[in-house]
Amino acid sequence: MPLYLNEDQTMLRDTARDFVADAAPVSHMRKLRDDKDATGFSRDLWKQFADMGFTGILIDEEQGGLGLGHVEAGVILEEIGRNLSPSPFLQTAVAAVEALKGTPHAERWFPGIIAGETVAALAIDESAKFRASVGMIAERSGNGFKLSGAKQFVHHGHVADLLIVAARTAGSADDQEGVTLFAVPKDAAGMTATAERLTDASLAARLQFDGVEVDSDAVIGEVDAGRAPLDRLLRAGRAGAAAEMLGVGAGAMDMTVGYLKERKQFGTLIGSFQALQHRAAHLYSEMEVARAAVLKAQQLLDAGDEKADAAVSVAKAMTGLATMLSVQEGIQMHGGIGMTDEYDIGFYMKRQRVLAELFGDANYHADRLAQAAGY
Repeated sequence: MPLYLNEDQTMLRDTARDFVADAAPVSHMRKLRDDKDATGFSRDLWKQFADMGFTGILIDEEQGGLGLGHVEAGVILEEIGRNLSPSPFLQTAVAAVEALKGTPHAERWFPGIIAGETVAALAIDESAKFRASVGMIAERSGNGFKLSGAKQFVHHGHVADLLIVAARTAGSADDQEGVTLFAVPKDAAGMTATAERLTDASLAARLQFDGVEVDSDAVIGEVDAGRAPLDRLLRAGRAGAAAEMLGVGAGAMDMTVGYLKERKQFGTLIGSFQALQHRAAHLYSEMEVARAAVLKAQQLLDAGDEKADAAVSVAKAMTGLATMLSVQEGIQMHGGIGMTDEYDIGFYMKRQRVLAELFGDANYHADRLAQAAGY
């Protein structure tokens, strides 16, 4: 498979680039932050995403979606990252959709997602950093289950219509088997959500489940076999997060290169300084390698290749490192102005940090790849 976009994907990229830049530029995110918006994103903007058809990008045409793949979803996510646009697209239209595919829940939730009326949140994290363990308990209760425990870093968890919750129905926290996924509606009794603002000004919730009762229909997939839909969710989410992070890094690099072409020091453009040229060239190279890794992972996911899981970890780790370089070089080459809140480059650093941690950071995925190779 060639590591570049085909004609249709390029047209989608151009459409998404114009739309996102116009409807949700960096100033949109800044306004939500300054207004202390309690939702964390604009529902009107989410509806505009639906009007463009983007919310159904991974949903089959027979179900009302576009029937496209992870490459196309990544095209949109890159533009979201480039503009730092607050949006539930990654969690809802990518990760949640992938988890619900082929289950009875698709019929219930997909129409609302396609219409831009439904937002999904992923309640899978329990510790300070992402770990594969699941300790939250789901006990049998009548014809259903009772959920008890806590989740954190649940993006949009305080306003989501649907919560996809990973809980343990058998075994201990670190066991691979014995995990079950549940689709929990927002109005479930016994669940409380406390929203907290992250470093990039986005909102994530800490969720507390105090004997939340759900019936057996809430199970996604099969009881004790939730790793399969959870793994689908994670692969899609990691590839999507890498694509969005790629956009963050590209946006920061564009700002930095533009600044090098405009800023003068002692009457000379700083972009003419060889040391800065070398650093900019190195950054460009690292970003292109990351871009190739992300596209390869997306292509393998779309092909259903067994190597997709490893490729996704490679993409998430490499993009995390490349975009960290991008935002750090951006701050340094902007000098003093890069440290001010009035200038946008700092927002790229903050957003990169949140995305780098999402679904596992570079160290997590490097270790995951090493263990898979027998180390």
